[in-house]
Amino acid sequence: FQQFSDTGSRKEHVKITSEPKPGFLERLSETSGGMLIGLAAFLLAFYLLFTNEGRALRTAKSLDEGLSLVVPLDSIHSISQQNEGRLVHLAGALSTSKPLFDPSYGLSIQAVKLKRSVEMYQWVEYEDSKEYEENGEIKKETKYSYNTEWKSEVVNSRNFDREIGHKNPSAMAVESFTAVSPNVQVGSFILSKGLVDKIDDFKQLSLSHLEDPHADVTRGGDYFYHSDNPRRPEVGDLRVSFFYAGLSGDDPYLGTADKVTVIARQRGDQLVPYHTKSGDVLEILYPGDLSVEEVFQKEHESNTMKTWALRAAGWLSMFVGISLMTRIFYTLVDWFPVVRDLVNVGLKAFALCVASSLSLLTISVGWLFYRPLWALLLALLSIVPIAVARSRVPPKKQQ
Repeated sequence: FQQFSDTGSRKEHVKITSEPKPGFLERLSETSGGMLIGLAAFLLAFYLLFTNEGRALRTAKSLDEGLSLVVPLDSIHSISQQNEGRLVHLAGALSTSKPLFDPSYGLSIQAVKLKRSVEMYQWVEYEDSKEYEENGEIKKETKYSYNTEWKSEVVNSRNFDREIGHKNPSAMAVESFTAVSPNVQVGSFILSKGLVDKIDDFKQLSLSHLEDPHADVTRGGDYFYHSDNPRRPEVGDLRVSFFYAGLSGDDPYLGTADKVTVIARQRGDQLVPYHTKSGDVLEILYPGDLSVEEVFQKEHESNTMKTWALRAAGWLSMFVGISLMTRIFYTLVDWFPVVRDLVNVGLKAFALCVASSLSLLTISVGWLFYRPLWALLLALLSIVPIAVARSRVPPKKQQ
């Protein structure tokens, strides 16, 4: 069953599908499949939590090692052989040998990276579904709506529920790309590919000082439009914008060259990765002029944030895994609404407590070889969620 309506530029219709309510064996089969997925998520959580602790401690030790060995350079314009193979710290303006060009639009800039971003005006499908039970059947009501938007990727309209009237082109006539300068320096030192990759603070390039490159291209704001009327684009029209990262020369419109701070190993006139005794690699670049202490403080903060993010991901994976593996108990009592709701709450509480305890225990095992005392304290802390859960269980009535 479908209903169609047109609300201005946004078109929408509703589709209702129905299917018989699944039987007990069918739901049990689906639950069994979910249990396998839950087991995989459960095992993945152990691996993620355990390896994350070793990685975090190894990274912290490598940063401490680097801080104790780093040598600040007196000048970035002279290369001292005494620092060959050592971890060095320097700060200065970026420089490149040649500007980056986009001849199709008559654009050039002295920068480390130049990115052309192409968007096409296309139909986009949105869907909003809800399920309900009626006459012993499971019915699904889905509202499909269509709107025209600028998108950087081609939207495949063949997957739309209703392609008629919402057909998109299969490709863009102009492609996006990113150009990278082959030779990037700070003073007399050439940056490695890994350091150049870290220069990714892209800013949109103003096109106000440029002319329209072709008769069929119109400049509007900071975009070049392949459109007869940029104010009222049609499906298939293109707009092109440009972004740059690492300004490497003085520009009358953009200002002076960007400054960066680098910590890496000196190898001749090159700055390359430094391998620490802990097994990590130090190859650090930050925008601006930072001291050695400021750089390593930022690296420690980044390591802490990554560690906590992976801990949260590991706990969530374990919680989801336990929930899926215990879902079978919910399925067994699905026919009794009151019992089903109570069991659902109990299973969620069980998954929460067990996931918290096992996560803390896994983290403590990861610390066992590095910080035994902290590992013991965490192991003791892992008992708390289970103890709290048991304390809330009412004692048996005396007979």
